[in-house]
Amino acid sequence: MIRFRLNGEAIETDVDPHLPLLHFLRDRGWTGTKEGCAEGECGACAVALVRTGPDGKTRYVPMNACLMLTASVHGEEVVTVEGIAKDPSALHPVQAAMVERGGSQCGYCTPGFVVSMFAEFYRDGRVEGEPDLESIGGNLCRCTGYRPIREALVSLRTPSEADPHQKRLASPALEVPSLRTEHSGVRFDRPTTLAELFDLLEASPDAKLVGGGTDVVVEVNQMDRRFDHLVALDAIGELRGFEETADALVLGAGEPLAFLEEALHGRLPMLDELFPLFSSRLIRNRATFGGNLVNASPIGDGPPALLALDASLVLARKGGERTVPLDGFFSAYRKTQLEPGEIVRSVIVPKPFPDVQRFFKVSKRILDDISTVAAGFALWTDGGLITKARLAYGGVAATPMCAHAAQAALVGKPLDPSALADVVPLLETAFTPIDDHRGSARYRAAMVSQLILKLAHEAHPEAAE
Repeated sequence: MIRFRLNGEAIETDVDPHLPLLHFLRDRGWTGTKEGCAEGECGACAVALVRTGPDGKTRYVPMNACLMLTASVHGEEVVTVEGIAKDPSALHPVQAAMVERGGSQCGYCTPGFVVSMFAEFYRDGRVEGEPDLESIGGNLCRCTGYRPIREALVSLRTPSEADPHQKRLASPALEVPSLRTEHSGVRFDRPTTLAELFDLLEASPDAKLVGGGTDVVVEVNQMDRRFDHLVALDAIGELRGFEETADALVLGAGEPLAFLEEALHGRLPMLDELFPLFSSRLIRNRATFGGNLVNASPIGDGPPALLALDASLVLARKGGERTVPLDGFFSAYRKTQLEPGEIVRSVIVPKPFPDVQRFFKVSKRILDDISTVAAGFALWTDGGLITKARLAYGGVAATPMCAHAAQAALVGKPLDPSALADVVPLLETAFTPIDDHRGSARYRAAMVSQLILKLAHEAHPEAAE
């Protein structure tokens, strides 16, 4: 049995562990939440959860209901578009702004936009007239056009102290309890400690682990995948947060990427360039580095950036931990060094950080798209000479990987365009890209060389010409 609060109402229900929150809502008559894609691309299904942000304050966090298993909101508070206007005789300021600015035509996408704008409306520190425009990233509209929607967002004033939603944020988010439930022979667990998790994995080594769910639940929705035992990791506090020491930056493998994006802004240029290109804010509010790495996709956005930063992973299991370099963690297509009962606990980015850091992503769209080729480049220097180099790529082999020969060839060379251009022949033979619907092998191979030349040009534009 799961329990949570929906638009202020206590819900107690027994559900199939594979049932996405989107379907639960619509089956129960909360049809304002729409299904557009069932894979987190359109935002029509956005709902808001009451969460504690990286600043320690309570906030509304918009997420894709199609990618959340209903059981995974046990003990939490959910707000749908129906719960935004507390007064049934009046529109909420966000809804009123959409009406006044003509932000809706067919209306199908409107509830998702309204929920995302609702979360931005109550964001602590928002300045009137200067909203975070990416707060509606991942919400797609095919008929209205984005200008009136943007105007509606910009027009929002500061909520009053009497606003009931504003009052809610003055209190802490609910403490999420652990959960163990079973329905029709399918078991679902949501532990809150690593000790609980490791006991579960010892007893059920084949259980399917779910981090943010942004990949697993797509399989459930689109491929009709079913599992005998699901274990959600998102309530385990030991997988969250980050810590900076004298030697490294340690990132919790289960911390939502959007929270890391906010907390680490300005600390690492590589991550500042990566995060805006990593899907949408709605996805990043759930997606994690742990899930992105364990997924082991050759076109994942996180691995090239973290490989370039020379990251290591802390792998934990019952009875101990071990640290392994990320370069070598991927053993084959969709395979890693993880052993049974083992998880990624944290990502370690060592210091000193690189002097030159760049992340490039080649895709059909600039934002909210899957990469054809991605590259992370990092150079450490001393006295104008390169002392260490990491050239990492995704989308050009069965796994994300570094170009080791080209990296070695850069050591001791001056940091100038000619030195970078000199490693192009080594890069041309470093990978074996394949043809697929996102790009041909020839195109991918060309991008491997072109991206290093792009780095050379951007580092020294005049010399590169």
